[in-house]
Amino acid sequence: MKKILAVDDEESILKVVDYALSEAGFEVHTARDGAGAEFMFESVRPDLVILDVMLPGKSGLDIAKELRAHSNVPIIMLSARGDEVDRILGLEFGADDYVTKPFSPRDLVSRVRAILRRVDDTPAERACFEVGDLSIDTQSRQVKLQGQPLHLTTSEYGILLHLARHPGTAYSRAAILAALWDESPAGDERAIDVHIHNIREKIEQDHKNPTYLLTVRGYGYRLRES
Repeated sequence: MKKILAVDDEESILKVVDYALSEAGFEVHTARDGAGAEFMFESVRPDLVILDVMLPGKSGLDIAKELRAHSNVPIIMLSARGDEVDRILGLEFGADDYVTKPFSPRDLVSRVRAILRRVDDTPAERACFEVGDLSIDTQSRQVKLQGQPLHLTTSEYGILLHLARHPGTAYSRAAILAALWDESPAGDERAIDVHIHNIREKIEQDHKNPTYLLTVRGYGYRLRES
């Protein structure tokens, strides 16, 4: 059974999340502030973290950044604000997805399942993809550049692997979303741009002049052929 850690200072939100995910077959643990989140993370070792942006004391963004420094655990950010800046900051700090309150419990469960499915997904057709000095090992889920391991989030890994399966093929932002998420509300295409920016900072020598992950102007992105 997959373990989920939900962190929010609103008890009503935690009850909704707990009930929805428990009904869906997950083991749910909760915390109401940064200190509780850190304690529960170390003791539970969750498979996914749902993290509110606004928390008493240490913010959810700070917690996400700290988690990313030592863990690849998938993170979904929650926020009562629909501010685009909050969304982009959350993704830049390492979140895999972003949900704005009020949200549909069914949508949240769908997003959790989609992200965890990507974590478990190991394509049978090939064990390793290589493009130049970049390699993706689907067995270990490890990405290396010139033999050095890179630290990618679940969504970053999923996007890179999706493009690597068909190098040279251009994919629209909508097509990338459809491949990674079951249901994506309008506006999430901006999230793909943020993830692509983050990937480029990790795999490109000069992320402003990429040689691996290329932009198809007015359309989307493609990974260069070997």
